[in-house]
Amino acid sequence: MEQTIASFDVISDAIVDWARERKIFRHSDSQTQLLKTMSELGELADALIKNDRARIIDGYGDVLVTLIIGSRLADVDLVTALHAAYREIKDRKGTTNANGVFIKNEIEDDEL
Repeated sequence: MEQTIASFDVISDAIVDWARERKIFRHSDSQTQLLKTMSELGELADALIKNDRARIIDGYGDVLVTLIIGSRLADVDLVTALHAAYREIKDRKGTTNANGVFIKNEIEDDEL
């Protein structure tokens, strides 16, 4: 049976409902969720190092779940935060080096 993919808003609301049912909002805070996110990032890093596709997918999902819950606890709309981050980086100039690190230009073309 094929599974339908829900929109971000729909799945985010479902995650919030799931968290509410488990009293996560009552017994947690954004700092605790940040620590949980960091733990999940460690698991994701391990999956990436081992090239374990199933655990990589699970890891990205778990990180997103903790970010959704943490952002709600901090009263931050995650999509609004994502838009703000994109507005900040969209015109950034630079390049990625051989190690995969993005090096932004310190002086933008319009400052010359």
